Amino acid sequence: MTITGAKVAILSGARIVALLRDDDPGIAFPGLWDLPGGGREGDEDAVAAVLRETREETGLTLDPARLIHRRDYGPAGRRVAFFGARWEGLAQADLRLGAEGQALVLMPVAKFLSRPDAIAALQARLWHWLRP
Repeated sequence: MTITGAKVAILSGARIVALLRDDDPGIAFPGLWDLPGGGREGDEDAVAAVLRETREETGLTLDPARLIHRRDYGPAGRRVAFFGARWEGLAQADLRLGAEGQALVLMPVAKFLSRPDAIAALQARLWHWLRP
């Protein structure tokens, strides 16, 4: 089944790469904390889309071998892939905010999961991946 986009939770120890979305009422989820990823372009598959979006939004070149989890969500025609990745030793200095977003940080996973200003669907997907 074709996906329309992809997101990735990049974990480094107990921290996650988190992006604060622009506060523009014309976009989805303005001003909320998000994860790297976005819409598919052309004939990209889910992996190609999430690798490209991660590079554009964070400056990170994510090795596909770091993708250790995948689950697809949503109905046909609006299906998105959610990936989980581990990248030990990642530092704040490794992150470079792209053309979109207000901030890019390594945030404690527990803080991302409990924030009222994070995208709820991504919090749930992250929780489903990490729960024991």
